[in-house]
Amino acid sequence: MFEKTFHATHPAMMAGASNGDLRDRYLVTGLFRAGELVLNYSHGERFIIGGAVPAGQSLTLPPHSEPDSAAGQPLLSRREMGVVNIGGGAGSITVDGERFEMAPRDALYIPMGSRDVRFEGDSARYYLLSVPAHRACALRKLSLSDITPMRRGSLETGNDRSIFQLILPHTCASASLCMGMTILEPGSVWNTMPPHVHERRSEIYLYFDLGEDDRVFHYMGHPDQLRHMVMGNEEVVISPPWSVHMGCGTRAYSFIWAMAGENLDYNDMDVKDICQLC
Repeated sequence: MFEKTFHATHPAMMAGASNGDLRDRYLVTGLFRAGELVLNYSHGERFIIGGAVPAGQSLTLPPHSEPDSAAGQPLLSRREMGVVNIGGGAGSITVDGERFEMAPRDALYIPMGSRDVRFEGDSARYYLLSVPAHRACALRKLSLSDITPMRRGSLETGNDRSIFQLILPHTCASASLCMGMTILEPGSVWNTMPPHVHERRSEIYLYFDLGEDDRVFHYMGHPDQLRHMVMGNEEVVISPPWSVHMGCGTRAYSFIWAMAGENLDYNDMDVKDICQLC
């Protein structure tokens, strides 16, 4: 069912880890394959990280295959899910018979207990994130036009960006999933400034809107022992609770961030001054 399982890691494991080790432990690739629905599992907050590219077909969220006691049950029987169409064309998602038209950058919150979830669209590319839930909230579609973005940074400092808070208490209720999209303005390349750490929750980043020859340098690790990974378009990185996360690209890009953990407070973070990093 899951293409790869990512285990939770201790910060001491960073010492002596090669670039290949870092990529194996934290980088998720190959999510968006035409005609396929791909799922990965992370023990950090029990995230399911996936991609669905219908390419003219209808793709259905699969049921649980393990353990034996759960085999055959709907994947969202005890989970909630956030979905964003990152493709260049429109599509649709049907949840238990209710159909939602999904333009590019539209998001859909799918509650715990949903049984039949189907993805369609010739040019749609769906990014999926799911975490365990303790209650069912309302099924809801969100468009960027429905949300007043937070404006942060400036062109002078290379981080002029708009932050769209898609799934947070003041925009869309959830049990534990927080999710949003940040879009950098042309000429800006730095994200997540100032850098910070979430001690009480993990975070997942998807970088997209990059050209074939563009890359993002994603920084992680303890503030005083920073490491980096070089990432391409539509690749995902898992950020453990003890790790700084920030990135710099070769051009402007977009990224989707998602968190789950102890609370839903967007401002629950330990901010690090850029001069503290080494």
